[in-house]
Amino acid sequence: MTAVTTAPGRAVPVPQTAPGGSGPVRQAVVLARRSLIKTWRTPEALVDVTLQPVLFLALFTYVFGGAIAGGSQQQYLQFLLPGLLGQTIAMASVSLGQNLNTDIQKGVFDRFRSLPISRSAPLVGAVLADLVRYLILFAVTMVVGTLMGFRVTTGAGGVLAALALSMGFALCFGWISVYVGMIARAPGAVQGIMFLLVLPLSFGSNTFVATESMPGWLQAFVDVNPISHVVGAVRGLMTGGPVAGHVGWTLVWMAAFVVVFMPLAVRAYRRRA
Repeated sequence: MTAVTTAPGRAVPVPQTAPGGSGPVRQAVVLARRSLIKTWRTPEALVDVTLQPVLFLALFTYVFGGAIAGGSQQQYLQFLLPGLLGQTIAMASVSLGQNLNTDIQKGVFDRFRSLPISRSAPLVGAVLADLVRYLILFAVTMVVGTLMGFRVTTGAGGVLAALALSMGFALCFGWISVYVGMIARAPGAVQGIMFLLVLPLSFGSNTFVATESMPGWLQAFVDVNPISHVVGAVRGLMTGGPVAGHVGWTLVWMAAFVVVFMPLAVRAYRRRA
């Protein structure tokens, strides 16, 4: 409250707008904007969503593509690019938990706790801000892939559907990274834990090779791997093929990530921040 003096010895109180009076959604959007401003000032933080997908696409297409696809690098590019979107999105989520852990170490979240805002707003804001990073990753991968010769066979509608599904999966999968960022003691530990999780999911999937080429015991893991389902859905939406089953399982996994890891992340934040 502040006071405006209207006459000698008399002051009229003027209410101020409380930071938490705008609701949890508005609070999360404001904090997401803060994260985006920080990213804008440190553009090198976007290396994992700009240069990394290009390197993966070029290396696997031109180094391994000929051997995997029987000499046809172009054919392998058609198979690889949709799968690479799911794999790189999962790897890009590592920095989310790492950045949150760094903010905790610097005392940023102590200031958030002193504000009358929702306890989940800082975490939701960070996840929403990461959506911009995923959009950049999707755009870079599609542009470079098109220049290399990738062709969408299902039209613009298929690309938009693949984009929507990829972004939704990324937002939900990111809550794992948020939770790890809340419980790890150092930013470097977040990276180590997340890579220990993401690498088996990424390479133990149908991203780089067809499931049928793997041994039976590995196929069983690939068939339930969430990365395999989002990759299969994106691949079908862009280049044709079965979609419904993969989309259904992807939505189930997305719901599971949010239901399990979002409450865990908020609880860990309350204990630590």
